[in-house]
Amino acid sequence: MEKDKLLMPVPKEVSFTGEKFRLDPSFMMRTAGKSSRLNSYATRIYRSLSDRTGLFFLQDNVSDSDTLTNAKMTIRFDRTGELKVNENEAYELKAGKEGVTLTAKTDIGAMRGLETFLQLVSADKDGYYIPGVMIKDEPRFTWRGLMLDVCRHWMPLDVVIRNIDAMAMMKMNVLHLHLSEDQGFRVESKVYPKLHEMGSDGNYFTQDQIKYIVKYAAERGIRVYPEFDVPGHSVAWLVGYPELGSRPGPYKIERRWGIRDEALDPTKEFTYEFLGNLFKEMAALFPDDYFHIGGDEVTGKDWDKNPDIQKFMKEKGIKDNHELQAHFNLRILDILTKLNKKMVGWDEIFQPVMPKDIVIHSWRGIKSLVEASQKGYYCILSNGYYIDLIQPASFHYLNDPIPADTKLTPAEQKYILGGEATMWSELVTPENVDSRIWPRTAAIAERLWSPGSVKDVDDMYRRLEYISFRLEERGVKHIKNYEMMLRRLAGGRDIAPVKMLVDLLEPMKIYTRHRDGVTYLSISPYTRAADAARPDQKIPREFMKAVEKYKSDGNFTHLEPWMAMFELWGDNHAAFTDLAEVSPVLREVVPHSENLKKISEMMLEYLGLLQNNGKPSKELLENLKKTCESAKKTYGQAELMIVPAVLKLIE
Repeated sequence: MEKDKLLMPVPKEVSFTGEKFRLDPSFMMRTAGKSSRLNSYATRIYRSLSDRTGLFFLQDNVSDSDTLTNAKMTIRFDRTGELKVNENEAYELKAGKEGVTLTAKTDIGAMRGLETFLQLVSADKDGYYIPGVMIKDEPRFTWRGLMLDVCRHWMPLDVVIRNIDAMAMMKMNVLHLHLSEDQGFRVESKVYPKLHEMGSDGNYFTQDQIKYIVKYAAERGIRVYPEFDVPGHSVAWLVGYPELGSRPGPYKIERRWGIRDEALDPTKEFTYEFLGNLFKEMAALFPDDYFHIGGDEVTGKDWDKNPDIQKFMKEKGIKDNHELQAHFNLRILDILTKLNKKMVGWDEIFQPVMPKDIVIHSWRGIKSLVEASQKGYYCILSNGYYIDLIQPASFHYLNDPIPADTKLTPAEQKYILGGEATMWSELVTPENVDSRIWPRTAAIAERLWSPGSVKDVDDMYRRLEYISFRLEERGVKHIKNYEMMLRRLAGGRDIAPVKMLVDLLEPMKIYTRHRDGVTYLSISPYTRAADAARPDQKIPREFMKAVEKYKSDGNFTHLEPWMAMFELWGDNHAAFTDLAEVSPVLREVVPHSENLKKISEMMLEYLGLLQNNGKPSKELLENLKKTCESAKKTYGQAELMIVPAVLKLIE
């Protein structure tokens, strides 16, 4: 497929003219307007273009210099954009045989257009070119974010930086950093230094690093805002400052996953003095208007056991823990308001006493999003965008903050700002986190940018494969780290037998992996086959598509290429078991390899009969079904993903 049909996110309006603008070493860009960050952004795109094409461009840096009279691409904008909600990100891009023009209201809009320009680069027998095109584009939603949990597993600076670059490529504009958790407090505090000194295992961002992240993102038109989760999920706070807790210490950093009972004491004035000082310090590091307080999953059990807290509730007429948390939230809102910050919190802060100037971050379901918007609260959606749950890109892609059948009025819809992909980090480390974020988050980025009518799943996957490759070009490690992890599993030996099997495996989905008889801790190994295996594997998905086509029209040509694959999969078992003999970490998934061998042998017989218009015997069908039922079991916290398609075929 032509590169000019691979744009992602799909622009609002696009039409191709059939012309071609040829790229050669004389190609130059210039900006018409004063914006140092746009000049830097355009220069990076220019260098990427040179690296991709191998053309030795003559220009060193893109600028607004009047001497660039021969520039074949001009970027015009009216003003410097602000990093705020509802800023103008629209652009128009026109390319013809004489050159390219990009126009925008803001330099941020121009950045979005530059990413589209780079996606347009195409090639033929005569070299590289930009297809003739007319594009008018703007985002559907103003809030298109990625939440990165750097706490449960520490995610150092390089992880954050490369994901900012990937976000910019996909026209995302909000980075939400989850910075405190039971497993770690991840920011240096000079006001309360024991937070990071005692609550982080030495893994935290210095204040200079936070400033660098904020600046790096701003140069790419991306807002960065923090989350400090209170009053629950706060064990790491209490290690250094146990006096904040609802029960006496001592506390230690939590290594287990799950919901803990520990919580800040909402009845002590010291708690609010502490949070006021800390949030003032953190607000200075994060200039964004928004500040996330978490607020989720407070069990209240430590509050129930504390007689002083119970006495306070009785004296104040506070009936239950929900009202107590509302009391806490109102006090925090007062602190943030004085700091000129707008409070964001998870669903749990959506309480009747809360004023309308907060933002509800919906994680539990679309119902709360709808109810909040109907009541005049601004909202962002993450339910359905939990990328840590290993669901397919198609699931996220069809999850719309404002679906076509919405009952919300146009006025109510305006309260839905957009959404965020959420990367919780219980089961990921810096070496495989990229494979959990990308490329599936590109599908979420398109859902939040492109018109709601753009929802062809097959076409999304076609473009996603190309975008995945380009994300690697931008620095994301979702492809290259896969084979690195397989090399470790193989002990440095040939990875071919491992790859052939793991290409068909996916980690257990939703939260089932925590309930599979293995106790995961933050210090556990995340280096097994299930950790290397990627979500939404391409080969099983394509096999399912071939089966569906065959079931639809009965044409065996859809299945014919898979006969060779089943032969390879069957033959792979011997090589895999030999490797598992010398690399014991692989032995837990040997049953998958054995089931794959059995299924492959029977499928070759079954497909051979279909090919020759024969009828499979009852015994063959029963054995195939029986083996598939056995193969549905998980081994090594991984699932064999071709099984559903085989069962669908033989129904």
